[in-house]
Amino acid sequence: MTIDEKTQPKTSSGLVQLAIRYFEKEGFKVEQEKTALEGFSGVSREFDLIVQKGRAAQGVWVRDWNRTIGVNLIINIDKASEDVGLSNPIVVGEKFSDHAKSYANRRKVTLLPKQKIVLSLR
Repeated sequence: MTIDEKTQPKTSSGLVQLAIRYFEKEGFKVEQEKTALEGFSGVSREFDLIVQKGRAAQGVWVRDWNRTIGVNLIINIDKASEDVGLSNPIVVGEKFSDHAKSYANRRKVTLLPKQKIVLSLR
């Protein structure tokens, strides 16, 4: 196991598949799954999905955690997306902290709760 595999949170393929169905239903083109892009900084940035609607490509992180997603993760995807030139990143998860929501609103990071995905696919 590499250092990256130890430090990178695990994602659930089930939630990733739900997210793909949701994005396709919403008119997004799902371009790539589990991809790494080299940023302007020279650092490799990993995304669970790259989705595109119109001309704007967006990086997506999917976290199927049994805990609240905090502001640090939202800051990290915001920085990673900016580094590789992707606009308005998206985080899919169960629930988000108030600080995460506040930061996301200021920085135009989309927080997509699992419950919203499930309800829209019914």
